[in-house]
Amino acid sequence: MAGRSSVEIVEAFWEEVWNGHNPDKIDDFVVEDFVITNPGGSIEGREKFKAWFAAFLDQVHDLRLEVVESFQNEDGSRVASRWIVRGRNNGLLGTEPDGQPISFSGTAVWAVREDGKLQHNWVERATWELYQQLTSTSGR
Repeated sequence: MAGRSSVEIVEAFWEEVWNGHNPDKIDDFVVEDFVITNPGGSIEGREKFKAWFAAFLDQVHDLRLEVVESFQNEDGSRVASRWIVRGRNNGLLGTEPDGQPISFSGTAVWAVREDGKLQHNWVERATWELYQQLTSTSGR
């Protein structure tokens, strides 16, 4: 990862892990004691994050993450990204796995070490809007 900007590292993570649907690629990007924090709490440790990600992939078939924009602070220790996830519902948020198309947006702020490894990720996503989309009877 040497020679890449922090934005390039984060966007490679999105592409290789998320769009590649490959939890094993997480090892290439994050530290062993990686933490992801979202409104529901924190997932601590690379192995727990890999398990969470694999379960998420199982709930969103044909997942595709589109980066809207990313930018970093001056020293590259923080990256912020806005993104949109699209796919098909396979039981996300405890709903019926009906295969309906889904789309939700979110933001992520990353702590990036000097060696380019991702250390912490703080995530906000439009979960309420997604839940409404999945449970609305008017859209079916």
